[in-house]
Amino acid sequence: MSVRVLLVDDQPLMLVGLGILIGDTDDLEVVGEAGDGREAVRLVRELRPDVVVMDIRMPGMDGIEATRQATAEPDPPRVLVLTTFDDDEYVYGALRAGASGFLLKSMALDAILDAIRVVAAGDALIAPSVTRRLIADFAGTSATPAAPEPDAEPDAGSSLIAGITDREREVLALVGQGLSNAEIAERLVISAATAKTHVARLFAKLEARDRVHLAIIAFENGLTPGRR
Repeated sequence: MSVRVLLVDDQPLMLVGLGILIGDTDDLEVVGEAGDGREAVRLVRELRPDVVVMDIRMPGMDGIEATRQATAEPDPPRVLVLTTFDDDEYVYGALRAGASGFLLKSMALDAILDAIRVVAAGDALIAPSVTRRLIADFAGTSATPAAPEPDAEPDAGSSLIAGITDREREVLALVGQGLSNAEIAERLVISAATAKTHVARLFAKLEARDRVHLAIIAFENGLTPGRR
């Protein structure tokens, strides 16, 4: 079954380029195109796409508000935001609005296709080099949380993560560092299937929508060390 994609951008060349590229794939299908956020929300309700590739700067309703409204729908689509790396405020706003990740418009089109597949599979795009500052801002603080002392017991009683196991805590910390399931498996010397199961249990226990949300939880609970 093909992943149903809605393209949203006010630049016709971007829509045409992605549309042609997606048309040459067997597993992705463009079900609609929109030139602004208001139209995007309407098409989300009408077409029920799996993934929305959403521009940020558009006339009328921008991509952040459109993302907020799209992800508030019943059985919402995954939203993959297009932005430029230097516009951190847009990235932060998109994540707050419910986006599962972001892309750079300077990326190769093939990389965008791969990113659509990643998001459609329930994963999220968190570049390890920017995870720390994205999550810090999302959590509403620019301060680096103090790393726990080696022998200190976690304050589980007041934490959202009180109900997870020690192994799940380890997995959550690695998700917070931007590691994939395969990388987590290698780090913890477990199978990829076991790593995937742990992540799935974290989604359920912590009511997280995707890996971005898990990474935020890891940061807020002091499991992600500050990285420069």
